Amino acid sequence: MQIGTDIRKASEIIRNNGIVIYPTETVYGIGANIFSNIALEKVFAIKKRDKDKPVSVAVSDLKMMEDLVYIGKNERHFIEKFLPGPVTVLLKKRDLVPGVLTSGSELVGIRFPAHETTINLIQLAGVPITSTSANFSGEAPPRRVGEIRVGADYIIDGGECKGEPSTVVDLVNRKIIRIGANFEDVLAALEDF
Repeated sequence: MQIGTDIRKASEIIRNNGIVIYPTETVYGIGANIFSNIALEKVFAIKKRDKDKPVSVAVSDLKMMEDLVYIGKNERHFIEKFLPGPVTVLLKKRDLVPGVLTSGSELVGIRFPAHETTINLIQLAGVPITSTSANFSGEAPPRRVGEIRVGADYIIDGGECKGEPSTVVDLVNRKIIRIGANFEDVLAALEDF
């Protein structure tokens, strides 16, 4: 397993069905091309994650997000307030989002991280990538490279992450799924939604 800071190399690995562990403003994540069944199978295997547990998607801009999900006026207002940032939004997916990511649900979690390395990685890869913490299911997510125990083709060393996972908010049903970073602000915004 290679560790380094070569984002170009990492993006090539993603384009070739490989797995990259990358830093975010919350914790380290596992990145794979969401349109590659081979890569998605690897993500579930690496995490020892059941297929009935969905995996979120990380994007590098709003345009990429709009290609994947339906965004109404209220949703857009919420997104512009909190993203990029440590919030995962659940929205109705478009048909091109693979069902394996959503465990059959019509909704998919989208992350638009406020982290330059992650944004660059996604842009260079040219595809949205998986956004799931780089840990075995049920274990604590890693904040630094030394805490990563799951396998990958490449680890981007981005130093220490802040450590608080993103707040997950379902914008379709207007409810919070997981309490995390910026929770109070998200809750307040949801009440005005």
